[in-house]
Amino acid sequence: MALLPVDEALSRILAGAHPRAPETVPLAEAGGRILAEDVIALRDQPPFDASAMDGYAVRASDIASPPASLRVTGEAAAGRRFGGEVGPGEAVRIFTGAPVPPGADTILIQENARRIDATTIEALDATAAGRHIRRAGLDFATGRRVLEAGRELDAAALSLAASANRPALSVHGVPTIAILATGDELVAPGTPPGPDQIVSSNNVGVAEIVRRAGGRALDLGIARDREAEIGASIAGARRQGADVIVTIGGASVGDHDLVHKALSGQGMELDFWKIAMRPGKPLMFGRLGETLAIGLPGNPVSALVCAHLFLAPLVARLSGRPHHHDVRTMRLGADMAANAERQDYVRAIAGTTDGEMVATPLDLQDSSMLSALAAANALIVRPPNEPAAQKGAPCQVVMLR
Repeated sequence: MALLPVDEALSRILAGAHPRAPETVPLAEAGGRILAEDVIALRDQPPFDASAMDGYAVRASDIASPPASLRVTGEAAAGRRFGGEVGPGEAVRIFTGAPVPPGADTILIQENARRIDATTIEALDATAAGRHIRRAGLDFATGRRVLEAGRELDAAALSLAASANRPALSVHGVPTIAILATGDELVAPGTPPGPDQIVSSNNVGVAEIVRRAGGRALDLGIARDREAEIGASIAGARRQGADVIVTIGGASVGDHDLVHKALSGQGMELDFWKIAMRPGKPLMFGRLGETLAIGLPGNPVSALVCAHLFLAPLVARLSGRPHHHDVRTMRLGADMAANAERQDYVRAIAGTTDGEMVATPLDLQDSSMLSALAAANALIVRPPNEPAAQKGAPCQVVMLR
């Protein structure tokens, strides 16, 4: 089977993937979720003409020629309006957020007023009509769309929805991504490994990629290299409603691939299992009815790079959020040899040098080295069969962080 180009592999994975069914959740639980429908305001904001400053509600004509003496007839505070009207030569003490009383058409700020006695002030400056007044509906009016479907609900969006008197919102469902590490050689972190074992690390990294893309990670633990045990874990994930089952390790199709056998035994339709990419050639993708299955390579760097490039966009699509890899054009910080037939993703450190963005490849690129991946903040993308490139040449870079 020919190696599948990276772009085609991603296109196949995303084909037919749609956001999960919407659900209505309280505002307190909506943070970070994606709106499934527009948010329409149920009230005006502000609901009345409100003072934007502390001072006095007056008639502009009364203070047009300062100094001007005014009689204070009452007080208005936020949540407690003045019950009367402001007549000629009168003023009402007012505080920020309070309704502007009828008859007043401007706010004389307190810095421009001098208290004469308990009931008299002197206006020291003229203030134009409408000054320091927030008109009713200034922010939004009843029936206006204040948030569009597809918006991620951050702090500002949640506050706006609350102000529009929407206590609950319709959001896209959160996809459940089941993650299964496989291999007799693996033990959980904190467990002393045997003489031929290593600590399982990929599942926690993949789970974090899932979380940041908007999904809910379901950790299935570690399955030994037994077809029945792997199959039981896969069946359990399907019973729990997993939208995607991600297996780590044993992604190649061969005599020792029990993952493929276990998935096929439950009816998986295999789409592809090799891509023209380094690291990450043995990437598998198929469908188990409505459930998608992705088999990641077992090498730590390969698993995490593939999860970043393929799984994150899928999870984002299922959660209703847009996803675009942060791809930038930079200059190479070192010479690079000619590339072979697979698209290469070279771990690199990207930063600014002399005002230009420069990506410098790390010396060690072994796909088992997590320390190098943790040090890198970018991947230099080298297309298949790209010739050698010298330091300073332009390059395409996918930012990791």
